[in-house]
Amino acid sequence: SVGNDGSLKRTSKHLNATPCLLFLPVPTREVSGVNVTSQAQLVRGTVGREALLSVSYSSSSADKPVIKWQMKRPREKPITVVQSIGTDIIGNLRPEYRDRIFVFGNGSLLLHNLRLSDEGAYEVEISITDDTFTGESHVELTVDVPVSKPYIQMMASSVLEYSEQFHLHCSHDNGTKPVYGWLKGGKVLSNDSRLQLSHDQKVLTIWRVLMSDDDAYACTVDNPISSTRSAPVKLTVYRRSSLYIILSTGGIFLLITLVTVCACWKPSKKKHRPVPQRAPIYMEQGENGCEVDVVPKPSTLSRRSPMPLYVLSEEDTLEHLEECSSNAVSQSEQNIPAACAPALLPANSRTERPVWSTPRRYPRSPSPLSPPLTQTFPGPLQRPLRSPARSPGSS
Repeated sequence: SVGNDGSLKRTSKHLNATPCLLFLPVPTREVSGVNVTSQAQLVRGTVGREALLSVSYSSSSADKPVIKWQMKRPREKPITVVQSIGTDIIGNLRPEYRDRIFVFGNGSLLLHNLRLSDEGAYEVEISITDDTFTGESHVELTVDVPVSKPYIQMMASSVLEYSEQFHLHCSHDNGTKPVYGWLKGGKVLSNDSRLQLSHDQKVLTIWRVLMSDDDAYACTVDNPISSTRSAPVKLTVYRRSSLYIILSTGGIFLLITLVTVCACWKPSKKKHRPVPQRAPIYMEQGENGCEVDVVPKPSTLSRRSPMPLYVLSEEDTLEHLEECSSNAVSQSEQNIPAACAPALLPANSRTERPVWSTPRRYPRSPSPLSPPLTQTFPGPLQRPLRSPARSPGSS
């Protein structure tokens, strides 16, 4: 260096040494593994249908993968669903999974004919012999029943203004995990000071009913796989003054109708024709065991004169008796029972009897008004007595 005086000065140079680290490449063995990815973390299934738990894997090995599916539920031990080498199932399946399981080559699992018990968290493990690490993935499966169309139940379709409260119930028949909702005039309802929903939102309560509550109401039911709405129902709100007018008008109309009907109604004056009564027939058993008709007494003839039945010609009567006797003899010879005539007394013993004495007996004659009467006698058939032959000089 040059000094101020122009003389040359000798200086010393200090050199600082810095340590250096050198990284030399060392040859190592590459670590391989299986990488598994799922196409959907959540799969929603329907009872009776199919569900695909879709996954895929990647590996540097060309060997067949070993696939294992398990289902896990809270507070339960894992259940092995299926194990396979590629698509070939190994081991025995559980009874609830037989004929319902299919495994694809990429590790995906297909479940047929879903049941509610199939719901849960599924875990898949895929490993290959040449790979060091095993790949895993998870899929959540839910199984539900579609909800049926709901309906609204209420005590009446009309309500009086300023009523204390009014309830509307929403119900449905089928479906799992239902979520209820309400619509008023097509708009979603929420809790407020007067319109309140139950904790499960199945019941809508209207407090202190107002005229503004006169509208159409509907309820909705949703679950993870379906959604439906009930038919709207109309709630009519009447003012108290209007209700009184309607009731009074209806009462007056009914009263006028009742009075008019009572005034116009007249009892029927239709005359009933008397039913003719048939004179009774008295039956007596004669001395020879045969039935004979007895002429009733005058009091039983319904005020008709008995004279035509009593006054008969002596000759006509005797001829009739002889004819009846001859017929009875011929019928008895043929073993056929016949009406018998009473035995006649001799002519000299007959006396004139008063008209109103004990009724005389006459042979039974068929009446056009009554059916023929028959009587069975317990004893053997007796042969009727023949009347004595008339002499030419007898009268």
